[in-house]
Amino acid sequence: MGENNLLMTAVKAADDKRAEDIVVLDMKGVSLISDYFIICHGNSDKQVQAIAKEMKEKVEELGATVKRMEGFDEAKWILVDTGDVVAHIFHRDERSYYNLERLWGDAPTLNLQSELNQ
Repeated sequence: MGENNLLMTAVKAADDKRAEDIVVLDMKGVSLISDYFIICHGNSDKQVQAIAKEMKEKVEELGATVKRMEGFDEAKWILVDTGDVVAHIFHRDERSYYNLERLWGDAPTLNLQSELNQ
């Protein structure tokens, strides 16, 4: 299973649950943790949890493993870790506070919008 397949599955799952401002950072050569970070947000605790749940389900349907999921109950910042792809799903209010895009500013951003619209 290609990592791009895993990445697109996770991004589409977020998009299906109306995640906002989905950003994908290419972390290769930037971080030893994973190849890609997905950063997005939802507007309520329920939506943040729905995004994380959908992502976990779709990734597992693909045959990949979610190694860990953290922060689900609080729903302020849920981390979904599949190894190669790590998703950061924020509550809208928390996203700008942590500003991961700035923190990892040297990582290139991938634009997957065209693939989502297929």
